[in-house]
Amino acid sequence: MTAGSRASEGVEAAGQDPAAEHEIELAISGMTCASCANRIERKLGKLDGVAASVNYATEKARVSYPEGVSPDRLVETVEAAGYGAVLPVRETPDTTGAPGGSASAEPVDREAESLRQRLIGAILLSVPVIVLAMVPPLQFDNWQWASLALAAPVVVWAAWPFHRSALVNLRHGAATMDTLVSMGVSAAFAWSLYALFFGGAGMPGMTHAFEFTIQRGDGSTNIYLEVAAGVTMFLLAGRYFEARAKRRAGAALRALLDLGVKDVGVLRDGREERIPVDHLGVGDRFVVRPGEKIATDGVVVDGVSAVDASMLTGESVPVEVTEGDTVVGATVNQGGRLVVEATRVGGDTRLAQMAKLVEDAQAGKAEVQRLADRISGVFVPIVIVLAVGTLIGWLATGGAVEAAFTAAVAVLIIACPCALGLATPTALLVGTGRGAQLGILIKGPEVLESTRRVDTVVLDKTGTITTGTMTLGAVHVAEGTDRVEALRLAGAVENASQHPIARAIADAAERELGDVPEAGDFATTNGLGVHGVVDGHAVVVGREALAREWSLTLPDELVAAKEAAERNGSTAVIAGWDGEARAVLVVSDEVKATSAEAVRRMRSLGLRPVLLTGDNDAVARAVATQVGIEPADVIAEVLPEDKVAVVERLQSEGRVVAMVGDGVNDAAALACADLGLAMGTGTDVAIEAGDLTLVRGDLTAAADAIRLSRRTLRTIQGNLFWAFGYNVAALPLAAAGLLNPMLAGAAMALSSVFVVTNSLRLRRFS
Repeated sequence: MTAGSRASEGVEAAGQDPAAEHEIELAISGMTCASCANRIERKLGKLDGVAASVNYATEKARVSYPEGVSPDRLVETVEAAGYGAVLPVRETPDTTGAPGGSASAEPVDREAESLRQRLIGAILLSVPVIVLAMVPPLQFDNWQWASLALAAPVVVWAAWPFHRSALVNLRHGAATMDTLVSMGVSAAFAWSLYALFFGGAGMPGMTHAFEFTIQRGDGSTNIYLEVAAGVTMFLLAGRYFEARAKRRAGAALRALLDLGVKDVGVLRDGREERIPVDHLGVGDRFVVRPGEKIATDGVVVDGVSAVDASMLTGESVPVEVTEGDTVVGATVNQGGRLVVEATRVGGDTRLAQMAKLVEDAQAGKAEVQRLADRISGVFVPIVIVLAVGTLIGWLATGGAVEAAFTAAVAVLIIACPCALGLATPTALLVGTGRGAQLGILIKGPEVLESTRRVDTVVLDKTGTITTGTMTLGAVHVAEGTDRVEALRLAGAVENASQHPIARAIADAAERELGDVPEAGDFATTNGLGVHGVVDGHAVVVGREALAREWSLTLPDELVAAKEAAERNGSTAVIAGWDGEARAVLVVSDEVKATSAEAVRRMRSLGLRPVLLTGDNDAVARAVATQVGIEPADVIAEVLPEDKVAVVERLQSEGRVVAMVGDGVNDAAALACADLGLAMGTGTDVAIEAGDLTLVRGDLTAAADAIRLSRRTLRTIQGNLFWAFGYNVAALPLAAAGLLNPMLAGAAMALSSVFVVTNSLRLRRFS
């Protein structure tokens, strides 16, 4: 789904009653595979007007519901399906105010601890059973009864989570992965009991060979205690490592949530008072000492320092801040003492919004995940039918009962679609978390599909390729004119103006000369410049047209300086006094140091960069030349409302377009593009309209974001190929009796661990 279609949906939704639809996130417990998530979605979807998306990896359900449905009813529906659901608890923002907090960490730890205890017990009891079955010389008299004593606790106690889940689902007329596991383990154990008590396997001195190979066999007088115990052990191991890996996968988000501070020193009546950070309000002034974290978003009102924002932006170079500069909560003050006035607190802070974006992305589902869920939803019943068919088929063709039973159990064990259910959410979990660490916020999983198809990237100029801040470069003076005097007089007049070009000249004069004099009789000529009286001199500063109005003629050397500046894409400002043009001041919006490298990286990703700007053509082409964009791909002098038309025109030519921008005037184009990348240093409107937010405002982050998204998508595709291909390839082997059930259980557990481990490789993305 493109950003454009989402924008149109938003317009349609805007016409509806806002109270008619609510959204809530439920914490789900008791899920054991993707088919569980699929079943919960179906149950919730049967309620009128309710739509749900359940994520197996994050164990959360995002539910939209109409006015007539209460959240308690949603919980009851989930519980009626045999699972647990908890309504969200509003946390006090004692750290960051970020949504969700870390409350979910505790249940995950308890689950992992329970699995660990059962796994240890299963290993201690199963290994002797497996060794006895595999090594005939160790099979002493009545060894089979010793194996039964050891295997029984494994099958009953260690495998209880599988049996419990299977029974719950059976009561609700459903089947999941645990149904397959429970059936396989129980069948192996039940057959062994039959063979021991009613067959020949219980006779003293009985021995049998065990070959851990892929082969056909009749298993005459065999017991399958090693299969029941071994499969349980391997599956518990797989589930335990899966639980640990899923927790590691969400570590980036928890790290974000844990960045905030606990308390803060607030200035009250001239004294510093330590208070919990959740008591901090907008407008409060608080102290940040060197080495401390800034408690919340605010504006520096006193002090000069360097702030390390690497935890939020991925940018390693500290940023210099002084009075009037904005700072972000959870960043670290590395220099002097700062006094900051809070502008945002709790859930409104930049950190909280980042965490919310990451949570939203991890809770969503990509299209490939929806396909996997649909497959998982029908896979389990098909496998049960296939296992029964395998048993009947073997018996009908004259096969031994033992061989028929072995093949049927192997089908049940090998087919568990656990890896299929983990393939997408674990990769998405790790990829979005790693992106957050690097200052790249992916809004939703559908973004991943968009990045794969993008072939053209449209770049806004001001604030994206350039800094967005005008700065004074060179000061060219006429013969006989002092440069310092020219800067002093021009700076004095411009100091009375708020125009960006005027501020660039005035700020440069103040930095270089200190205080500048005040200008009298100040006046502005709209669009042309300013004039005033400074120290008895009638000073004019502005465009060439204003100089002509005042009968100021440029000498040849200043004409050459002006033309050279304009060729380079800079703005030439003429300054004159006492009836003569005396200087040309060159002002420009500097190209960011990393923009050329960013364009090079985009080309290496197969993207065609296009520069789109409302600035004049000469300036646009000069900037394009500096960063390596072809002149044919420069679209200049475009009005804000026409940017959408440019994106649509490129799309009509068959291109899949990404748009990178930062301003209000870019918001519509960001929403219209197939992929919108908003600079985090830009306006809230632009950030809201984009699909990806680049926190640090560096254009190289755009290339990194596309690389990370594509890498995440490739990981998902690789996981799905492995998980689905594994089931497709292994099922015929199992049905043909060529796959030992214990080997099948080990392989199934390893496939899940492989998928999660493969996803964790994304943590190394740089």
